[in-house]
Amino acid sequence: MEIYLIETRLCMIMEVEESFSFEGKAQADLSNEKVQEWETLMGRYQARLPFAQPNQKWVLMNKIFEL
Repeated sequence: MEIYLIETRLCMIMEVEESFSFEGKAQADLSNEKVQEWETLMGRYQARLPFAQPNQKWVLMNKIFEL
């Protein structure tokens, strides 16, 4: 997993298996104290996108290139 800070945007690139689900990840993240600490810390630097839902920090993006 790679995370980049671009101004007030954080980008996370995840390589996952076929069995991955965002719902399962969300449940696991909510019960993980370290993930919650990280989300709180990163929340200081991350501005929500104008089109994001009120409690939504992460939104899907389209990959436009790969080096």
